[in-house]
Amino acid sequence: MLKEYRTLFDRGKDEIIIEKSRFIGYAKPVYSEESAIQFVEEIKAKHKDATHNVPAYVIGDRNEIQRYSDDGEPSGTAGIPVLEVIKKEDLRNVAIVVTRYFGGVKLGTGGLVRAYTKGAKIALEAARIIVKRAHKMIHVRIDYTLLGKIQNEILQNKYLLKETQYDDAVHFYVYVKKDEVETFLKQLTEWTNARCEAEEIKEDYLIEIDGKIVYP
Repeated sequence: MLKEYRTLFDRGKDEIIIEKSRFIGYAKPVYSEESAIQFVEEIKAKHKDATHNVPAYVIGDRNEIQRYSDDGEPSGTAGIPVLEVIKKEDLRNVAIVVTRYFGGVKLGTGGLVRAYTKGAKIALEAARIIVKRAHKMIHVRIDYTLLGKIQNEILQNKYLLKETQYDDAVHFYVYVKKDEVETFLKQLTEWTNARCEAEEIKEDYLIEIDGKIVYP
């Protein structure tokens, strides 16, 4: 599991007119080649009257799967530029389709590369680039006498307090960045004078946009 990676928040769509040709960029987060192909086929079906539907996608923690097609455009002028936009943004698990309706003006090799690059970029901007960062959920059990102090310390140190439960003790469920777990456990021992119980429950990716966690 990667410590963090860049991907997309949701589907995105935008379009631009270049020398009378209409370019529509679509982007979507995908987590398997099957879902990427399904997305590409969906856009092709939606725009079956288009001159070209140029797809590219990258899947896997290490970008193990990379695919693209020029879909009839001159070799190297469409699919590779779209794929390069994904790679230059260091994105994972992302699919893009740039649809073109020919407007009667030939763009030339360089013009096509620039147009498909722009179509891919506006699609990514519409879909919003995010960071998915690995966190561990820690279950902390403390006595009621420590409730206010520990709750305050957790929040002051900018850990994410997901939930608090009460029975014969107080139970905090805290999301901690994967590489900060050891530090958190040491702090917890100091804050409570070792009067606590803590266990790692699960590991999740949390979404960050502009440095702020937005989910869950």
